[in-house]
Amino acid sequence: MEEVARRLNIDAPRVLVLNAGYQALGIASIRRAVSLVMAGMAEVVEDSGEFLRTPNALYPVPAVIRLGKMVRPRVHKVRLERRNVFKRDGYVCQYCGRPARDLTLDHVLPRSRGGPSTWDNLVAACRPCNHKKADRTPEEAGMKLLREPRRPTQALWLNILEVPREWRGYFRS
Repeated sequence: MEEVARRLNIDAPRVLVLNAGYQALGIASIRRAVSLVMAGMAEVVEDSGEFLRTPNALYPVPAVIRLGKMVRPRVHKVRLERRNVFKRDGYVCQYCGRPARDLTLDHVLPRSRGGPSTWDNLVAACRPCNHKKADRTPEEAGMKLLREPRRPTQALWLNILEVPREWRGYFRS
């Protein structure tokens, strides 16, 4: 076993927690995960390759643990906010396709016409495209969306975020 020399933040949320049926429940700190394993309430499914040193022993740091009992997973919804719309759209204008530093949120159906602030009606747009579209629908402005806006699924969101390789097989589309 090769020891990792750097100090670990054992309170950082870094361990994926699964129920007995291998469904993702959440993320726990290293401290909590190791406590659950030591108490016999969970088992290590994947380790991270790092080690936790105590005065008497060296323990592998888990990357994924599985609880011994079945717990119903909660549905995690991605919060609708500006930065999450930009992440979903890959920080690219959804009208011209250019990456933009200074993105704006655009309501596909303008708010002045009753367009809601929902995942299905908001897209990332560069300032020139948002200005060109103005208070019109894309069709009225002679513009096309690169793709229809949708609420991100958990699997899509995890592909967008930087998820540890050890976790990837435990999420459904």
